[in-house]
Amino acid sequence: MPEDVARRIARIAVTSLLAVSGLVAVGRAQTDVQGTSLDPQNFVQIERGRYLAVAGDCASCHTVPGGPPFAGGRSIETPFGVVVGANITPDRETGIGAWSDELFVSALREGKGHGGSLLYPAMPYPYYTKVTERDALAIRAFLNTVQPVRNRVVSNQLPFPFDVREEMKVWNALYFKSGEFKPDAAKSAEWNRGAYLVEGLGHCGACHTPKTTLGGDDLKQAFEGYALQGWFAPNITNDNERGLGGWSVADIVSYLKTGHNAVGAATGIMAEEISLSSSHMTDADLTAIATYLKDLPGQTNSRPEAVSASDPAMVAGGAIYADECSACHGMDGKGIPFLFPSLAGSPNVRSTDPTSLVRVLMEGARSVATAGEPTSPGMPSFAWKLNDAEIAAVLTYVRNSWGSSAAAVTADQVKSVRAAMLGSVNR
Repeated sequence: MPEDVARRIARIAVTSLLAVSGLVAVGRAQTDVQGTSLDPQNFVQIERGRYLAVAGDCASCHTVPGGPPFAGGRSIETPFGVVVGANITPDRETGIGAWSDELFVSALREGKGHGGSLLYPAMPYPYYTKVTERDALAIRAFLNTVQPVRNRVVSNQLPFPFDVREEMKVWNALYFKSGEFKPDAAKSAEWNRGAYLVEGLGHCGACHTPKTTLGGDDLKQAFEGYALQGWFAPNITNDNERGLGGWSVADIVSYLKTGHNAVGAATGIMAEEISLSSSHMTDADLTAIATYLKDLPGQTNSRPEAVSASDPAMVAGGAIYADECSACHGMDGKGIPFLFPSLAGSPNVRSTDPTSLVRVLMEGARSVATAGEPTSPGMPSFAWKLNDAEIAAVLTYVRNSWGSSAAAVTADQVKSVRAAMLGSVNR
């Protein structure tokens, strides 16, 4: 290889690495000032955009598992029906190849498509509005480099009347506040970076914040957990009972980086987020996220009274636990660090909504495999072995043992989850 070519490649690689680390300015001065110019040879901007697309977990909605990257077609379940992820490859007919930079930024940050048509918040523009224009254009620069795929997607598959886009004017008036993230001068740079990622690009509230009847964020309960797609996204505030109060910054970073820490393991929707997104982020960004989350105050509600140890459900649940669960999780409920999750003192176990617990016990689960923790231990299904009352009993026992207290799980709750799971299989 000629020496000048080798030097050029090395210079590009080093500059890209520095850009991802935030140590050099990204893009031309024209891009920073006007936000309208993309240079197809600006490898620093493209690499930054690739990293930001990963941090924003764009592939999760815009890539069918096993399909071509960003070609769309993946169904996104909402309480109002199904929206299908759009094709965001640079195909000019079915993707975004013919879009102007201004249109891309408008769609991402304002929820407006061609001719001002209103997008649905399944594309999380209420969060992406906080993304800076420079970062939005970097994402566009990266998407311009992916393989164009001809795949015409009809995103709006909602039933009437939710398929009428004009209704979004009312929704936006109620729940959408346009404007990019503004740093808090009273907080550290690390805290502000974490806030930018959590509230904006990472759109964590889309899953973890409860929703109103119209599907908007209930900001009075921000990040306190929400049921969606057959799972319960847990409380991620610093609440000591049901949130991250018992986790250190290092615990949160380990969980986001590897899918595991000394007490927990990621499954379900969060496992996918970690696999596609957070496990590929820098330690500095993950630490910033953890720093911000640890500063979110939790609710000060008193602990619910524990179910009595003499309650028939506790007695039956204890016996089932000893027979079926203790081999992995231990009679003390502490599990094995980085292998089998601890149930004792787990905020997820004490969650206000036991849906995820019921689902994991019934259908089994396999924790996420990452470069840092490739083992991916699994849990078997017990749906075939335990009936609704037995599952309710063992979960009631787990939620009210080893110093924990939480509402009892009922057989009707288990029955409801079982029916939903069967319905999903039969669709």
